[in-house]
Amino acid sequence: MVAKNKNELSGMMKFYLTLKQQYEDAIVFFRLGDFYEMFYEDAKIASKELDLTLTGRNCGLEERAPMCGVPYHAADGYIAKLVNKGYKVAICEQLSEPQKGKKLVERDVVRVITPGTVIEENILDDKKNNYIACICADEKRYGMVGRFYRRI
Repeated sequence: MVAKNKNELSGMMKFYLTLKQQYEDAIVFFRLGDFYEMFYEDAKIASKELDLTLTGRNCGLEERAPMCGVPYHAADGYIAKLVNKGYKVAICEQLSEPQKGKKLVERDVVRVITPGTVIEENILDDKKNNYIACICADEKRYGMVGRFYRRI
């Protein structure tokens, strides 16, 4: 995934690659309009695990960037499948509306979902318990908070 010249990469792809460096251990669901797109290794993993078609996108590199995507309104089901298989998913949302004359839409990761942090009822398994705990400490004190989630 090396460009001859970094300036050859599209602005969106430069942003994606910078963002991906911050979330190397997660599959990044990158919002592009009505879809969450995944690129490069994330796309290869997601296409295999979710039975999605692997395509490509021109982005200024010699080869097209591997890519796959899911409609945003159906993303929870795909995220649940990945999380249930042990993957971490970073959700990168569009934070502003596309504007005429402005090329890049503001985006950022708004949530990272892991098998241990799922709290969405539509992703939790009705037949399994989901425990979450947090331990905090300073020089003199310790504190612990725990939660148990189970749909009834």
